[in-house]
This record gives sequence, C-alpha cells and structure tokens, in this order.
Amino acid sequence: MTDTSSDQRALAQLQCQLDAARAELQDFTYTVSHDLRAPLRHINAFAQVIAEDWPGMPAEVAGHLATIQQSAQLLSSQLEGLTMLSRLGLQPLTLQSVDVGALAQAVAEEVATKYPQQPVQWQLASDVPPVLADAALLRQVLGHVLDNAVKFSRGRALAQVGLTWQALEGGRCQITIRDHGIGFAPEQAQALFKVFAKLHPA
Repeated sequence: MTDTSSDQRALAQLQCQLDAARAELQDFTYTVSHDLRAPLRHINAFAQVIAEDWPGMPAEVAGHLATIQQSAQLLSSQLEGLTMLSRLGLQPLTLQSVDVGALAQAVAEEVATKYPQQPVQWQLASDVPPVLADAALLRQVLGHVLDNAVKFSRGRALAQVGLTWQALEGGRCQITIRDHGIGFAPEQAQALFKVFAKLHPA
C-alpha cells in the first residue's frame, strides 16, 4: 500500500522548493533589469550629447551613433519586459467585463501612430461580446499582437489586420487576429511562446 501521508509530505516539500525557486528567480530578474537601467540611461544621454554637440559629424560616425541609440532603445524595451515578467507572478488577476472591440480599436489607433508611413486597413469586429478578463493584461496582449502584425507587414502597399470572434461552448469566446505579414513556418509555432523569442529580425 502507498503511504499517503508520506506522499503528501513529499509533495508539500516539492511545492515549497518550487515556490522558493520561483521567488528567487523573480527577485533576480527584477534586480538585473533594475540595475542595468542606470548605465543604459548614461549611454543614451551621452549619445544624445554627442549628436547635439557635433552637428557636422561625418556620415559614418552619425551612422554608428544611430546604431548605439537604436541598440540602447532595444535594450530598454527588453529590460522593461524583464520587469513586467518579474511582476507577473506577484500580481493577482483583476477580472472584469471587458469590451474587446472597443479595446482593440483603441490599441489599433495607438499602433497606427507608431508606424505613420505604413497604410493599414483595420478590419476589427465591433460586435465582440464582453469577456471576463484582466483588462490591463488583455490590453498588453492585443498591443503586442497588433504591433507585430503591422511591424512585420512593413513594405506592403497596404497592411491588412483583422480581428474576428467565435462563440464556443461554456460561454467562452475565441478571438482570432489575422494579418498578411511575413508569417512563420508551422514548426516554429512553439517558439512563439518562449520569453523574448524572435523568429524574424525587427
């Protein structure tokens, strides 16, 4: 016969170890992202000073300086992502009724201002039923997905991004976002859900 109490103690011990490891990882992630911000601000500041104090710099130098600034901006966004990741496990979900259609429209308008040179045909369903979700997290998800849809459609005469929905059993709702960007191979699908994974250069 199986010693149930012994199994329960072992399971509880493993759970404690898992919780401790998760807390340690969250602390490490937050510390790294926080401590790197100061030197990154210095890099940005000095690059800006050089650009302002040397208006007639050679084109090659200007190109190198632009690369420094772009790389600093990329690192800044990655650090922000690390900070958000470290907080995800600590923040409880705040579930509420969310108007997905209105939220998607608002996010699309923000994304459009980020890519003013790229014409976009938005086809966003306005009749999506309210869903029970964490509004802040859902906004982040829509922001990343719609931003990627436009980002990887750049160069097209007209980018097309659509949002549709379908009712499922149990009162659930499936939301689908489609675009005509460069896409990805089916075997790369699992990589999409890895932290900071990139299938294509931005």
